[in-house]
Amino acid sequence: MDAGGKKPYDGGMQTKTLRLKDDYIELNKLLKVMDLCESSGAGKALVASGAAKVDGQVERRKACKIRAGAVVTVEDTAITVLEKE
Repeated sequence: MDAGGKKPYDGGMQTKTLRLKDDYIELNKLLKVMDLCESSGAGKALVASGAAKVDGQVERRKACKIRAGAVVTVEDTAITVLEKE
């Protein structure tokens, strides 16, 4: 809390994590798995619109391979990708 007794603004970013089952996951499939869209087709449209960022850069490749260590951001959600067990 700040001196005025208010909680500091955190940007409202929701954070999630995804542990990979393979070496990578395609971006549009990641969006579906994380419930950020209804289907992988909707995920492709979301990516094509420029709404997805990978490590801070807009990513428009729908099947971009997302690997461990990447941070995917869509609107107010940030997803940290963890390596497979």
